[in-house]
Amino acid sequence: MDRNFYKLLRYAAILGDVLFILWISFNAIDEGFKGTMYQKVSYIGLVSLLILNIGLLYRKK
Repeated sequence: MDRNFYKLLRYAAILGDVLFILWISFNAIDEGFKGTMYQKVSYIGLVSLLILNIGLLYRKK
């Protein structure tokens, strides 16, 4: 496949991760950050993994 296509997919994945983080954060703010300890830990874990994914995709040349 074309190198530009892979670049497009990489940037689409980064954009999707960022939008997903924003959507989750908006829902957390809308709910007043209420939730069980498991929900809070899973939120932190998921956001951490998405940020790591963004960093790894962005650094790949």
